[in-house]
Amino acid sequence: MSEMEYKPFLIEVKRGEQIRFVIRNAGTEDHEFLLSTTKGNLAHAAMMKKHPHMKHEEPNGVTLAPKQSAELVWKFTKAGTFEYSCLIPDHREYGMTGRVVVK
Repeated sequence: MSEMEYKPFLIEVKRGEQIRFVIRNAGTEDHEFLLSTTKGNLAHAAMMKKHPHMKHEEPNGVTLAPKQSAELVWKFTKAGTFEYSCLIPDHREYGMTGRVVVK
């Protein structure tokens, strides 16, 4: 597994389902997990390029130092396709994204 990817890339859930994400940073540098829409993550990524050391306190995300882990619980109340992504500058571009499809 590359340091710049999430496993699994695709998660399918039913609307109303609650999911526990277990996030482990097995890499050698800081990484993030931010759950949003692709549009939301792209806007946030642009802001992160301007402020690369910005810290997050959102309920839909977590920043992890190397070898740390965390859990995030989220209930999907709307159907659609959502994205989890690392918004540290250039990490998303290297492939650190995944999808949640809510049916």
